[in-house]
This record gives sequence, C-alpha cells and structure tokens, in this order.
Amino acid sequence: MTLMRESVQIVTAIKSNLESCILGKSFEIKLLLTSLFAGGHVLIEDVPGTGKTQLIKALARSMNGEYRRIQCNPDILPSDITGVSVFHPHEERFVFRPGPVMTNILLADEINRATTKTQSALLEVMEERNVTVDGVTYGLPNPFMLCATQNPIDFEGTYMLPEAQLDRFMMKLRMGYPDENTERSMLHSHQKGQPVDQLEPVTQMDEIARIQEEVRHVHMDDAVLNYLLEIVRRTREHEGVLLGASPRASLAFLNAVKAYAFLSERSYVLPDDIKTLAPFVLGHRILLRPEARLDSLNADTVLQNILRQVYVPVSVER
Repeated sequence: MTLMRESVQIVTAIKSNLESCILGKSFEIKLLLTSLFAGGHVLIEDVPGTGKTQLIKALARSMNGEYRRIQCNPDILPSDITGVSVFHPHEERFVFRPGPVMTNILLADEINRATTKTQSALLEVMEERNVTVDGVTYGLPNPFMLCATQNPIDFEGTYMLPEAQLDRFMMKLRMGYPDENTERSMLHSHQKGQPVDQLEPVTQMDEIARIQEEVRHVHMDDAVLNYLLEIVRRTREHEGVLLGASPRASLAFLNAVKAYAFLSERSYVLPDDIKTLAPFVLGHRILLRPEARLDSLNADTVLQNILRQVYVPVSVER
C-alpha cells in the first residue's frame, strides 16, 4: 500500500488547524486523530480549563462535520441523548425526533455526571452506531465519533463509568497543563477572540470516511501482530490484575496502531507504534486487584512491566 498524497495533505491540514488553536498539544492531537481515523471513541480525563472542549470543537470545524454537545448532569434522561417518538395528531402516528446523537462528532461533556441509566444509553451508540427507540432502529451518520470528557478531581455528584462502557472507548488520554511559553502564546492568541471560532474547514466528512478505509489497509506483519497479541494476553495473566484487556481491546489496539502508522506517513506498523499507544488503549481497560493498589501498583506500571518482558520483533516485513 502506498499512502495517497491527497490523504496525507488532508491529515496535515487538519493537524495544522488544531495546532493553531490548541497550542503545545501536538501529541495529544495526534492521539485524537488516531482514534478518529481508526473509527474509535475517545475519553479525555483532566481538570477543567485544559482545552478538552475546544479541541473537540476545533476538530468538528476542521472537518465541516455536524457537531453536537451534551452537557451531562444527573437530570439528563436517555431520551435527551437518543431522541424520542412524539405523537403527530394530524398524521395520527408517532414521529421520531432525533436527539443530539444524530451527528458526526458528539461531545458528552462531564459524562460521569450523568446517571448510569443515561450513560448506558450510549452503549448501543458506541458499539453499533445505531439508536433504537420504541423498537425501531435508526442508523447514525457516517463517520461518527463520541468524544467524552470527565473531571478526575471532583467526585461529588458523579457516577463512575462501568467497565463495559470504558471498554468501548478506544483511547483514554489527558491534556495536561501547558508550559510557561505555550501559555504565554495562548494568552496572546486569545486577545482578539477564540481562535477556534476563526477556523475554516479543510476537508469534508466523506473524505474522512475514505481515509478510514485507507487505514484498514495499512500493512501489519505477522511478527508485529503477535507482539501486539502477546501484550494484550499478558494483561490478563498479570498477578496484580483482576480484569485484563478484552478481545474488543485487541481489535481496538489493532485499528489504533494502523491509524497511528498512517498519521506517521507510513504504510506499515512498527513495534514502536504499539509501545507508544499501549498506555492509551489498554490503560483504562485494566482493573487491578485491591491488594495490588495497596502495593502502589497502577495500570501504567503494569503495562511498563509487560512491555519490558515481551520480546520485540527486530525484523518485520514492510
């Protein structure tokens, strides 16, 4: 497979757009685009004011896609997300009124403030790209991506995401605070307004769908595939782990490393791609035993131990 020059130009234009308004976060932007082109969903966990919402808004503007935002709270109902059937008196039938989920980019802001019943309304959306209301199934626009945010500090009035829903997020990442020079540049750039409001689209959603199809054809040597599989399987066998990565995680990992290689302008996957993405794809899928937490063990240290132990293939087919 050879990368199409047009696709590379589109990806470069999107990255430039995002980096022009979200300063100093090139790697986080690459992770977000990795999930987009791999057809996955992203959970961004960080303190308020670090640019989570602005990043997702900038992504939607860059692609000229439909964008909806749900501000989650304990009062929001599942029908507020998926939509509802309303009786039309003149037609004497129920008419489906789609909810905000019928979009290309859906932002569920502070998702852990919604109740578990409302959170579960997103399970079918994330996995099947469908919404079922009153026994009728409606397909979502293509492409579709759910981006959710949550605050890791304030736990009052929040509901932890269950493991089944966490497993449906391809990646979990953090934004982090900017360094001093980046924050100074940010203050200068915001003096004339929000940079994200001045962004112009650089591509269309049908181009994104086409690039997603290209990503599926990125080459992965059998030795590299076995390397990825061994890492996933060892998360299930580690003595400190109660629940390891699922087969769904294996598929998400496979698609993510292909997209990451594509974004690196390669038509093949390297072991370094797998090592780079492992904490972001597998970290939130690992549930530790209580005694492991007492020993100050966490998902990152478990993955680092596994990566040190698994043999890295030194010769791969490109």
